[in-house]
Amino acid sequence: MRAKKVGLVSLGCPKNLVDSEGLLARLIERGYELTTNPAEADVIVVNTCGFIDAAKEESIDTILEMATYKEKGRCRKLVVTGCLSQRYPQEIAAEIPEVDAVIGTGSLERLPAILDELESGSRVVAVDAPGGFQGGARILATYPGTAYLKIAEGCNHRCSFCVIPELRGPLKSRPEEEIVAEALTLARQGVKEIILVAQDTTSYGLDLYHELRLPSLLRKLAAIPEIKWVRLLYMYPERITSELLSTIAEEPKVCRYFDIPLQHASDRILKAMGRASRQSSVRRLIEEIRRVLPEAALRTTFIVGFPGETEAEYEELSAFVKEQEFDWVGVFSYSPQEGTPAADMPGQVPEEVKEDRRERLLKLQRRVSLERNRAWLGKQLEVLIERVEKGTGRGRCFRQAPEVDGITRVRGRGLKVGEFVRVEINHASIYDLGGRVVDEPAH
Repeated sequence: MRAKKVGLVSLGCPKNLVDSEGLLARLIERGYELTTNPAEADVIVVNTCGFIDAAKEESIDTILEMATYKEKGRCRKLVVTGCLSQRYPQEIAAEIPEVDAVIGTGSLERLPAILDELESGSRVVAVDAPGGFQGGARILATYPGTAYLKIAEGCNHRCSFCVIPELRGPLKSRPEEEIVAEALTLARQGVKEIILVAQDTTSYGLDLYHELRLPSLLRKLAAIPEIKWVRLLYMYPERITSELLSTIAEEPKVCRYFDIPLQHASDRILKAMGRASRQSSVRRLIEEIRRVLPEAALRTTFIVGFPGETEAEYEELSAFVKEQEFDWVGVFSYSPQEGTPAADMPGQVPEEVKEDRRERLLKLQRRVSLERNRAWLGKQLEVLIERVEKGTGRGRCFRQAPEVDGITRVRGRGLKVGEFVRVEINHASIYDLGGRVVDEPAH
């Protein structure tokens, strides 16, 4: 009897990818074979995102696309998991009859048992309290040398525009020793860069230890010999303490990279968003980061077109972005989410105005990013190689997180995927850098 093949499509953020990697491991433990070709899969799993409208649309489109393989492929069971399932389980089950099982974020561990249940011909909707995987075996889906490590699930913040607490529940930190043990396992598998993720990494430990424990965790992870980089994502500004900054400064393995979702610069808009920070406190924070770590890379995200945002408040944001000279900026048009306070606020901004503001801010930031990249011309950077083709490699330096930032193209002999090389930068564009391996003769 041949083993059944399973294909999995993972959408959304790195935290979702960690869940997908956990699902794959559990399916392999149950005897399934993996395939990247949906036409060959007996079972297809779509791990969805439900954060904003664009993500929901992508999830639905992907579900419908995978449903076609029940007609033209050998797929017999289509399973939908993740955030969209947690939020709209009955709607998915009712409106997409091809879906055999809908599994919420807090019920992922039940996937193998649910697949057995489906063999009887029944449909399953399994949605419990929100959550996500809290450790366990994973099949890594990242480039060699890199792995995400989820240190907490859920969020205690109550931003007026966000549904994450509904989809993932309250903050639930993992024990330090459990995280370190997983990092050691990843290191034995050849991982050299660990990327810490959570809804808010800087709140790590508040629920479990009643104090901010990220600095302590960073020191323990940096002590693992095989790990060369520890990268932080999703840092809330009000939780970036002087202790955290000094820890990053003192631990050379911790990337000088700050991913801080600021969302806006207008105090009135920040208050309406339910954010704790204000422009003055953010200015002090950025000043302190650059004082302690002058070469640090700063990434942030902003929302334009939030309800009630005036042109003057948008211009205030633009001036702030131009002045602060962030390395990387993501800009999102406000997307009203049903059930959130912001969706019912007066002064909803027309879509065309939101898109115009988004494009203008991105255009401004492109010039800034180009200048920030050009500042590295003639300097040397360590680069983690992710791909090699015909003597040319592509990878990332400390300034570049996977998927969201640019890449560094590398010329050199003997490049190996998953290994670090020292590169002298001789090219800079808006998003990418380029250079040659140091100490190799030019040709």
